[in-house]
Amino acid sequence: MKLTHALATLALAGGIGLAHAGPLDKTECIAPAKPGGGFDLTCKLAQSGLLDGKFIGTPMRVTYMPGGIGAVAYNAIVAQRPDENNTIVAFSGGSLLNLAQGKFGRYHVGDVRWLAGVGADYGAIIVADSSPFKSLKDVVAAIKADPSKVVFGAGGTVGSQDWMKAALTARAAGLDPKKMRFVAFEGGGEATTALQGGHVQIYSGDASEAEEQIKAGAKIRVIAVLADKRLEGGLANVPTAKEQGMDVEWPIIRGFYMGPKVSDADFKVWVDTFNKMMATPEFAKLRADRSLFPFALTGAELDAYVKKQVERYAKLAADLGLAVAK
Repeated sequence: MKLTHALATLALAGGIGLAHAGPLDKTECIAPAKPGGGFDLTCKLAQSGLLDGKFIGTPMRVTYMPGGIGAVAYNAIVAQRPDENNTIVAFSGGSLLNLAQGKFGRYHVGDVRWLAGVGADYGAIIVADSSPFKSLKDVVAAIKADPSKVVFGAGGTVGSQDWMKAALTARAAGLDPKKMRFVAFEGGGEATTALQGGHVQIYSGDASEAEEQIKAGAKIRVIAVLADKRLEGGLANVPTAKEQGMDVEWPIIRGFYMGPKVSDADFKVWVDTFNKMMATPEFAKLRADRSLFPFALTGAELDAYVKKQVERYAKLAADLGLAVAK
Protein backbone atom coordinates (compact mmCIF):
# COMPACT_ATOMS: atom_id res chain seq x y z
CA MET A 1 0.00 0.00 0.00
CA LYS A 2 2.81 2.40 0.89
CA LEU A 3 4.52 1.71 -2.46
CA THR A 4 1.26 2.24 -4.36
CA HIS A 5 0.66 5.51 -2.52
CA ALA A 6 4.21 6.68 -3.25
CA LEU A 7 3.85 5.90 -6.95
CA ALA A 8 0.54 7.75 -7.12
CA THR A 9 2.09 10.74 -5.40
CA LEU A 10 4.95 10.78 -7.89
CA ALA A 11 2.53 10.54 -10.80
CA LEU A 12 0.42 13.43 -9.55
CA ALA A 13 3.56 15.47 -9.10
CA GLY A 14 4.49 14.88 -12.70
CA GLY A 15 7.12 12.28 -11.98
CA ILE A 16 5.76 9.40 -14.06
CA GLY A 17 2.76 8.16 -15.92
CA LEU A 18 0.31 11.05 -15.68
CA ALA A 19 2.80 13.79 -16.58
CA HIS A 20 1.88 15.87 -19.60
CA ALA A 21 4.36 16.49 -22.39
CA GLY A 22 6.13 19.82 -22.19
CA PRO A 23 5.03 22.60 -24.54
CA LEU A 24 8.16 22.22 -26.68
CA ASP A 25 7.85 18.43 -27.03
CA LYS A 26 6.51 16.89 -30.26
CA THR A 27 5.61 20.32 -31.58
CA GLU A 28 3.22 20.94 -34.45
CA CYS A 29 2.52 23.94 -36.67
CA ILE A 30 -0.79 24.05 -38.52
CA ALA A 31 -0.75 25.81 -41.90
CA PRO A 32 -4.41 26.70 -42.61
CA ALA A 33 -4.17 26.06 -46.39
CA LYS A 34 -2.70 23.61 -48.85
CA PRO A 35 1.10 23.39 -49.25
CA GLY A 36 2.95 26.07 -51.16
CA GLY A 37 1.47 29.32 -49.87
CA GLY A 38 2.22 31.92 -47.24
CA PHE A 39 0.97 29.87 -44.27
CA ASP A 40 3.28 27.04 -45.33
CA LEU A 41 6.18 29.49 -45.53
CA THR A 42 5.35 30.83 -42.05
CA CYS A 43 5.27 27.38 -40.45
CA LYS A 44 8.52 26.36 -42.08
CA LEU A 45 10.20 29.54 -40.82
CA ALA A 46 9.31 28.54 -37.26
CA GLN A 47 10.27 24.93 -37.97
CA SER A 48 13.77 25.98 -39.09
CA GLY A 49 14.29 28.69 -36.48
CA LEU A 50 13.31 26.53 -33.52
CA LEU A 51 15.32 23.49 -34.63
CA ASP A 52 18.43 25.32 -35.83
CA GLY A 53 18.51 27.36 -32.63
CA LYS A 54 18.18 24.16 -30.59
CA PHE A 55 15.01 25.40 -28.89
CA ILE A 56 13.40 22.05 -29.74
CA GLY A 57 15.00 18.63 -29.91
CA THR A 58 13.08 17.16 -32.85
CA PRO A 59 11.76 18.84 -36.01
CA MET A 60 8.40 20.57 -35.70
CA ARG A 61 5.71 18.75 -37.66
CA VAL A 62 3.93 20.90 -40.26
CA THR A 63 0.35 19.86 -41.03
CA TYR A 64 -2.14 21.37 -43.45
CA MET A 65 -5.72 22.28 -42.63
CA PRO A 66 -7.22 24.13 -45.61
CA GLY A 67 -10.65 25.67 -45.58
CA GLY A 68 -11.98 29.21 -45.54
CA ILE A 69 -8.48 30.76 -45.67
CA GLY A 70 -7.95 29.98 -42.00
CA ALA A 71 -11.53 29.52 -40.79
CA VAL A 72 -11.38 25.72 -40.48
CA ALA A 73 -8.14 25.81 -38.49
CA TYR A 74 -9.37 28.64 -36.25
CA ASN A 75 -12.59 26.78 -35.44
CA ALA A 76 -10.72 23.51 -34.85
CA ILE A 77 -8.29 25.06 -32.38
CA VAL A 78 -10.97 26.95 -30.45
CA ALA A 79 -13.61 24.22 -30.35
CA GLN A 80 -11.73 20.90 -30.56
CA ARG A 81 -8.10 21.48 -29.56
CA PRO A 82 -8.16 24.48 -27.21
CA ASP A 83 -5.59 23.26 -24.67
CA GLU A 84 -2.88 21.76 -26.89
CA ASN A 85 0.27 23.22 -25.43
CA ASN A 86 2.57 22.06 -28.24
CA THR A 87 0.51 23.27 -31.23
CA ILE A 88 0.82 26.65 -32.93
CA VAL A 89 -1.20 27.90 -35.91
CA ALA A 90 0.06 30.24 -38.62
CA PHE A 91 -1.85 33.43 -39.37
CA SER A 92 -1.40 36.46 -41.59
CA GLY A 93 -2.94 39.86 -42.10
CA GLY A 94 -5.48 38.04 -44.26
CA SER A 95 -6.61 36.03 -41.24
CA LEU A 96 -7.23 39.28 -39.35
CA LEU A 97 -9.12 40.72 -42.31
CA ASN A 98 -11.39 37.66 -42.37
CA LEU A 99 -11.97 37.96 -38.62
CA ALA A 100 -12.95 41.60 -39.13
CA GLN A 101 -15.61 40.48 -41.60
CA GLY A 102 -16.98 37.66 -39.45
CA LYS A 103 -15.72 34.97 -41.82
CA PHE A 104 -14.53 32.69 -39.02
CA GLY A 105 -18.09 31.89 -37.96
CA ARG A 106 -19.09 32.47 -34.38
CA TYR A 107 -15.54 32.99 -33.16
CA HIS A 108 -13.87 36.37 -32.81
CA VAL A 109 -10.44 37.91 -32.41
CA GLY A 110 -10.40 37.36 -28.63
CA ASP A 111 -11.03 33.62 -28.84
CA VAL A 112 -7.38 32.51 -29.23
CA ARG A 113 -4.04 33.37 -27.66
CA TRP A 114 -1.96 35.50 -30.03
CA LEU A 115 1.57 34.19 -29.65
CA ALA A 116 4.08 35.85 -31.96
CA GLY A 117 4.45 38.02 -35.03
CA VAL A 118 7.67 36.91 -36.72
CA GLY A 119 7.95 38.87 -39.95
CA ALA A 120 6.36 41.35 -42.31
CA ASP A 121 5.54 40.94 -45.97
CA TYR A 122 3.87 43.06 -48.65
CA GLY A 123 1.27 42.49 -51.30
CA ALA A 124 2.35 41.95 -54.89
CA ILE A 125 0.76 41.95 -58.33
CA ILE A 126 1.95 38.86 -60.18
CA VAL A 127 1.62 37.60 -63.76
CA ALA A 128 2.84 34.56 -65.68
CA ASP A 129 6.26 34.74 -67.31
CA SER A 130 4.59 34.62 -70.72
CA SER A 131 2.16 37.47 -69.93
CA PRO A 132 2.19 40.57 -72.16
CA PHE A 133 1.65 42.71 -69.05
CA LYS A 134 4.85 44.49 -68.03
CA SER A 135 3.34 47.05 -65.65
CA LEU A 136 0.17 48.01 -63.81
CA LYS A 137 -0.61 50.46 -66.59
CA ASP A 138 -0.67 47.55 -69.05
CA VAL A 139 -3.16 45.74 -66.81
CA VAL A 140 -5.41 48.77 -66.45
CA ALA A 141 -5.36 49.42 -70.20
CA ALA A 142 -6.33 45.81 -70.89
CA ILE A 143 -9.21 45.92 -68.41
CA LYS A 144 -10.53 49.15 -69.90
CA ALA A 145 -10.29 47.68 -73.41
CA ASP A 146 -12.11 44.44 -72.54
CA PRO A 147 -12.83 43.59 -68.88
CA SER A 148 -13.89 40.05 -69.80
CA LYS A 149 -10.36 39.10 -70.85
CA VAL A 150 -8.57 39.97 -67.60
CA VAL A 151 -9.29 37.56 -64.75
CA PHE A 152 -7.85 38.09 -61.27
CA GLY A 153 -7.03 35.03 -59.20
CA ALA A 154 -6.47 35.09 -55.46
CA GLY A 155 -6.38 33.01 -52.34
CA GLY A 156 -9.83 33.50 -50.86
CA THR A 157 -13.24 34.80 -51.84
CA VAL A 158 -14.53 38.35 -52.24
CA GLY A 159 -13.38 40.36 -49.22
CA SER A 160 -10.24 38.27 -48.66
CA GLN A 161 -6.82 39.86 -48.36
CA ASP A 162 -5.89 39.00 -51.96
CA TRP A 163 -9.23 40.38 -53.19
CA MET A 164 -8.59 43.57 -51.21
CA LYS A 165 -5.22 44.05 -52.89
CA ALA A 166 -6.82 43.70 -56.31
CA ALA A 167 -9.80 45.89 -55.36
CA LEU A 168 -7.68 48.70 -53.94
CA THR A 169 -5.39 48.61 -56.97
CA ALA A 170 -8.38 48.74 -59.30
CA ARG A 171 -9.95 51.59 -57.33
CA ALA A 172 -6.69 53.55 -57.41
CA ALA A 173 -6.71 53.18 -61.21
CA GLY A 174 -10.25 54.55 -61.44
CA LEU A 175 -11.90 51.16 -62.01
CA ASP A 176 -14.90 49.72 -60.17
CA PRO A 177 -13.66 46.83 -57.98
CA LYS A 178 -17.09 45.18 -58.10
CA LYS A 179 -16.80 44.78 -61.87
CA MET A 180 -13.56 42.81 -61.72
CA ARG A 181 -13.56 39.22 -62.94
CA PHE A 182 -12.34 37.29 -59.94
CA VAL A 183 -11.63 33.60 -59.27
CA ALA A 184 -11.11 32.38 -55.71
CA PHE A 185 -8.60 29.67 -54.80
CA GLU A 186 -7.77 27.91 -51.55
CA GLY A 187 -4.39 29.51 -50.92
CA GLY A 188 -1.50 30.94 -52.90
CA GLY A 189 -0.22 27.61 -54.19
CA GLU A 190 -3.41 26.93 -56.15
CA ALA A 191 -3.59 30.52 -57.42
CA THR A 192 -0.02 30.37 -58.75
CA THR A 193 -0.72 27.08 -60.52
CA ALA A 194 -3.78 28.62 -62.18
CA LEU A 195 -1.74 31.65 -63.20
CA GLN A 196 0.91 29.52 -64.88
CA GLY A 197 -1.80 27.47 -66.60
CA GLY A 198 -3.40 30.55 -68.12
CA HIS A 199 -6.65 30.14 -66.20
CA VAL A 200 -6.22 33.60 -64.66
CA GLN A 201 -4.14 36.54 -65.91
CA ILE A 202 -3.33 38.34 -62.65
CA TYR A 203 -2.60 37.06 -59.16
CA SER A 204 -2.74 39.57 -56.30
CA GLY A 205 -0.57 37.64 -53.86
CA ASP A 206 2.34 38.19 -51.47
CA ALA A 207 5.86 39.30 -52.33
CA SER A 208 7.70 36.73 -50.18
CA GLU A 209 5.49 33.91 -51.40
CA ALA A 210 6.11 34.92 -55.03
CA GLU A 211 9.85 35.13 -54.53
CA GLU A 212 9.96 31.69 -52.91
CA GLN A 213 7.94 30.22 -55.78
CA ILE A 214 10.22 31.85 -58.35
CA LYS A 215 13.22 30.32 -56.58
CA ALA A 216 11.45 26.95 -56.78
CA GLY A 217 11.02 27.30 -60.54
CA ALA A 218 7.57 28.85 -60.91
CA LYS A 219 7.19 30.66 -64.24
CA ILE A 220 5.85 33.92 -62.84
CA ARG A 221 6.84 37.60 -62.69
CA VAL A 222 6.09 40.32 -60.14
CA ILE A 223 5.11 43.60 -61.83
CA ALA A 224 4.40 45.65 -58.69
CA VAL A 225 4.88 45.49 -54.94
CA LEU A 226 2.37 47.13 -52.60
CA ALA A 227 4.98 48.68 -50.30
CA ASP A 228 6.00 52.22 -49.41
CA LYS A 229 9.37 51.69 -51.09
CA ARG A 230 11.11 49.07 -53.21
CA LEU A 231 11.93 45.84 -51.45
CA GLU A 232 15.37 44.38 -50.93
CA GLY A 233 16.57 41.04 -52.22
CA GLY A 234 15.33 39.26 -55.32
CA LEU A 235 12.52 41.75 -55.98
CA ALA A 236 14.68 44.86 -55.66
CA ASN A 237 14.09 45.82 -59.30
CA VAL A 238 10.29 45.62 -59.08
CA PRO A 239 8.65 49.06 -58.83
CA THR A 240 6.04 49.86 -56.22
CA ALA A 241 2.43 50.56 -57.16
CA LYS A 242 3.02 54.16 -56.08
CA GLU A 243 5.83 54.49 -58.61
CA GLN A 244 3.34 53.39 -61.26
CA GLY A 245 0.80 56.03 -60.30
CA MET A 246 -1.41 54.02 -57.94
CA ASP A 247 -1.35 54.90 -54.27
CA VAL A 248 -1.78 51.42 -52.79
CA GLU A 249 0.10 49.79 -49.93
CA TRP A 250 -0.63 46.44 -48.30
CA PRO A 251 1.71 45.38 -45.49
CA ILE A 252 1.20 41.86 -44.14
CA ILE A 253 2.10 40.47 -40.73
CA ARG A 254 2.95 36.79 -40.39
CA GLY A 255 2.81 34.95 -37.11
CA PHE A 256 1.20 32.36 -34.84
CA TYR A 257 -1.59 31.86 -32.32
CA MET A 258 -2.47 29.09 -29.87
CA GLY A 259 -5.62 27.60 -28.35
CA PRO A 260 -7.57 29.62 -25.77
CA LYS A 261 -7.10 27.10 -22.95
CA VAL A 262 -3.32 26.76 -23.15
CA SER A 263 -2.09 27.47 -19.62
CA ASP A 264 -0.38 30.74 -18.77
CA ALA A 265 2.76 28.83 -17.84
CA ASP A 266 2.97 26.95 -21.15
CA PHE A 267 2.09 30.07 -23.14
CA LYS A 268 4.91 31.93 -21.38
CA VAL A 269 7.35 29.18 -22.39
CA TRP A 270 6.39 29.76 -26.02
CA VAL A 271 6.54 33.56 -25.73
CA ASP A 272 9.98 33.42 -24.09
CA THR A 273 11.20 30.94 -26.70
CA PHE A 274 10.06 33.09 -29.62
CA ASN A 275 11.60 36.20 -28.03
CA LYS A 276 14.95 34.43 -27.70
CA MET A 277 14.76 32.93 -31.18
CA MET A 278 13.85 36.20 -32.92
CA ALA A 279 16.74 38.01 -31.21
CA THR A 280 19.37 35.81 -32.89
CA PRO A 281 21.22 36.70 -36.09
CA GLU A 282 20.54 33.17 -37.33
CA PHE A 283 16.79 33.80 -37.27
CA ALA A 284 17.24 37.17 -38.98
CA LYS A 285 18.95 35.34 -41.84
CA LEU A 286 16.21 32.69 -42.03
CA ARG A 287 13.59 35.46 -42.18
CA ALA A 288 15.48 37.37 -44.87
CA ASP A 289 15.98 34.17 -46.88
CA ARG A 290 12.18 33.98 -47.08
CA SER A 291 11.94 37.61 -48.20
CA LEU A 292 10.32 38.69 -44.95
CA PHE A 293 11.11 41.94 -43.18
CA PRO A 294 11.71 42.49 -39.45
CA PHE A 295 8.61 42.42 -37.28
CA ALA A 296 8.72 40.99 -33.77
CA LEU A 297 5.84 41.20 -31.30
CA THR A 298 4.80 38.56 -28.77
CA GLY A 299 2.21 37.96 -26.10
CA ALA A 300 0.30 40.97 -24.78
CA GLU A 301 1.91 43.39 -27.24
CA LEU A 302 0.90 41.26 -30.20
CA ASP A 303 -2.59 40.83 -28.78
CA ALA A 304 -3.07 44.62 -28.67
CA TYR A 305 -1.67 45.03 -32.19
CA VAL A 306 -3.90 42.31 -33.63
CA LYS A 307 -7.07 43.76 -32.10
CA LYS A 308 -6.21 47.22 -33.42
CA GLN A 309 -5.63 45.79 -36.92
CA VAL A 310 -8.96 43.98 -36.88
CA GLU A 311 -10.70 47.28 -36.09
CA ARG A 312 -8.88 48.97 -38.98
CA TYR A 313 -9.76 46.19 -41.41
CA ALA A 314 -13.42 46.37 -40.38
CA LYS A 315 -13.51 50.05 -41.35
CA LEU A 316 -11.82 49.32 -44.68
CA ALA A 317 -14.25 46.49 -45.45
CA ALA A 318 -17.20 48.75 -44.67
CA ASP A 319 -15.79 51.42 -47.01
CA LEU A 320 -15.79 48.85 -49.83
CA GLY A 321 -19.36 47.80 -49.13
CA LEU A 322 -18.51 44.50 -47.46
CA ALA A 323 -20.08 42.97 -44.36
CA VAL A 324 -18.21 43.26 -41.07
CA ALA A 325 -18.25 41.21 -37.88
CA LYS A 326 -20.91 42.05 -35.31
